[in-house]
Amino acid sequence: MTGPAPRLVRACRRERLDRPPVWVMRQAGRYLPEYREVRRKAGGFLEMCRDPELAAEVTLQPVRRFGVDAAIVFADILTPLEPLGIDLEFAPGPKLLNPVREPADLGRLTVPEPWSGTEAVERALALVRAELPEEVALIGFCGAPWTLATYLIEGGTSRSFSRVKRFALTWPDAFEALLALLTDAMAAYLRRQVEAGAQVLQLFDSWLGALSAADARRWALPAARRLLEATAGLGVPRIYFANGGAHLLHDLPDMPCEAVGLDWRVDLGMAARALPAHALQGNLDPGVLMGPADVIRERTEAMLRAAPRRGYVANLGHGITPDVPVAAMETFVRTVREFVP
Repeated sequence: MTGPAPRLVRACRRERLDRPPVWVMRQAGRYLPEYREVRRKAGGFLEMCRDPELAAEVTLQPVRRFGVDAAIVFADILTPLEPLGIDLEFAPGPKLLNPVREPADLGRLTVPEPWSGTEAVERALALVRAELPEEVALIGFCGAPWTLATYLIEGGTSRSFSRVKRFALTWPDAFEALLALLTDAMAAYLRRQVEAGAQVLQLFDSWLGALSAADARRWALPAARRLLEATAGLGVPRIYFANGGAHLLHDLPDMPCEAVGLDWRVDLGMAARALPAHALQGNLDPGVLMGPADVIRERTEAMLRAAPRRGYVANLGHGITPDVPVAAMETFVRTVREFVP
């Protein structure tokens, strides 16, 4: 790379910019007709993830259509659980066929050394990086240890998280061992993604909001902190997406990352005051994109005015939903790109 660093990288480093970068979580998704066409031909979600050429193609689609400032590699946070020995399927949501239900089950999990089993993701990253303009950043990602542990123990998504909480409360030493194993595995996985071309990393703590503040401080935040510390030497900015973490806002300044991603339930101005040393990312309610264009522009501009002038990444407060009209996404991105502070 010969020119300046991509806008997203500079924003995460809290450099002054003429406008914030913009990208959207799940921006390669079912709301796009070109994505649906690829998925129809591929036969399913996992088939797309496991084919580097298809994964690269859908990763690039929102960059081509909207001119967003970053591409996030098309994969799933559960992808790196397969090399640990987990059998995974989507029908249509994620289902782990051999979940961890008691301490003895931890013996079935093994972290490959050296790391292997995610070559399709690494190849997709390399293919995308070769196609992206220099000014567009390439994002790699993984699930945070607590969030991955919920899937491993629940066997899929959950509303109550009763199984994972039972495990953590009944067998605390085994649960800490599981979090440590996941930390080691994700550190190796993220390292490979950077080697393949990722310029920014995002940790998705998608189920942080399932925990009380006390339990988040006991389980989720320390594990995420250890993973961030393990990736500190990779030379790329890291974003910690603290979904549902409004009750932990004053714990987040201790996270050793460059940026914190916020969901739409957090007041952006309050977050800026609580996290003055971090860049912020977010946090428009994805539901706003179901409204008319003038409302999308109004809400987006209000978000941008509330955001810090330096160290800010425009995004939704969660992933874009499949029912969002393409024109709504166009309005959102255009509003950010044309915004004058």
